[in-house]
Amino acid sequence: MDIRPRDRFSSRVILTPEGVADFAKAAGDNNPIHYDEEFAASTRFGRPIASGTQTTSLMLGLSATHFSEGASMIGLEFWMQFRRPIFSDETIDIEWMVIKVSAHESLAGDIVDLRGRIRGMDGKTAIGAKGRVLVTQTL
Repeated sequence: MDIRPRDRFSSRVILTPEGVADFAKAAGDNNPIHYDEEFAASTRFGRPIASGTQTTSLMLGLSATHFSEGASMIGLEFWMQFRRPIFSDETIDIEWMVIKVSAHESLAGDIVDLRGRIRGMDGKTAIGAKGRVLVTQTL
């Protein structure tokens, strides 16, 4: 796999209230803001929002899927900053960009530094992210 700075990869995800509620419950996040419309209406957000666990897992999943095509990828570290809520009925764009690629002989692969974000339907960044992964060639 040829990885270069400024390479980009992305995905569009359509969230549904049912899917957001199911994910939150499966993850053990029983905060009613993810599934109870009446409760969510009484909060500062006014309607149900996706859990941070769900949105960040979508980001991690995209990076794993992208770098696992023809190679092997291991996540080393990720950092996320939540800037605004992602609503349970929102379409989101997940984007990553390669910032730096460093060969690492003792790990037999490349350390890849990433910057990413999730943008909501309004075009604004909802989550900003940084990541570092190890990509090695498969045998």
